[in-house]
Amino acid sequence: MANIFLIVYAHQDPHSFNAAAKEVAVEALTSQGFIVEVSDLYAMNFKATATAEDITGELAADMPFHYAEETKLAWQQGKLSADITEEQRKLTEAELVIFQFPIYWFSAPAILKGWFDRVLTEGFAFTPEKRYSQGIFQDKKAILSFTTGSQESMFGINGINGDVYVAIWPIQYGTLHYCGFQVLAPQISWDPAHTSQEARGNMLEAWRKRLHGLMEEKPLFFPSMDSFDKELGFQLRTELHEQEASKGSTVDKHLEKVPRASQFKSGCLGELMLVQCK
Repeated sequence: MANIFLIVYAHQDPHSFNAAAKEVAVEALTSQGFIVEVSDLYAMNFKATATAEDITGELAADMPFHYAEETKLAWQQGKLSADITEEQRKLTEAELVIFQFPIYWFSAPAILKGWFDRVLTEGFAFTPEKRYSQGIFQDKKAILSFTTGSQESMFGINGINGDVYVAIWPIQYGTLHYCGFQVLAPQISWDPAHTSQEARGNMLEAWRKRLHGLMEEKPLFFPSMDSFDKELGFQLRTELHEQEASKGSTVDKHLEKVPRASQFKSGCLGELMLVQCK
């Protein structure tokens, strides 16, 4: 049986660079014999807001309305709205998911955030026991392919916009890895709106070339759940701190809360846990 890939695409314009990147992915993957499904969120008029309308029939409780609990019960009872159910079907069947979108205000567009909010319901995508390295989607891979509105130098560690990996940390770690996905390094297309046609063509060609080896890529490294002490509120175990210190690690000062870009290139545990490996 052929591999099934899902592309979750979030751009309004079918003539945009994001649209071209989506088409490159469809062509490159189908040429390899893969089955590709596309969720074109704007064309679908996908609802971005998480509301009581996402549950069919009566709610479990009158007041107060608790979205996470209600959708968990609705998923268990087969009472989620049809658009959520259809996206969950696609996600269940997919071995790899590509998220294609432009960066809006250092994050994903609202319509894509709505997809995360509404589709990744508790029970279906995670449980308190099944998350991070023990997550439900451990057998699936995911990758962010996105465009920026500024040139690459502006998103460097010393750039005016700050490190781009700060912006995507909540998506890569707090959403995808949280649900167990094996997260691949992102495909970043730098400022295509303000570059030459040749440069845009080169970016698309680089994406096409990468797609031919995507399934063989190793995912980004994140520490396992066993690396954290549950009795101490899921803090990184002391021996791991000491292990990193023995390597000559130093405290990362970049916002004092998130890793620098090189963690996503080297997969260094120390950087992930707020230190920078030398």
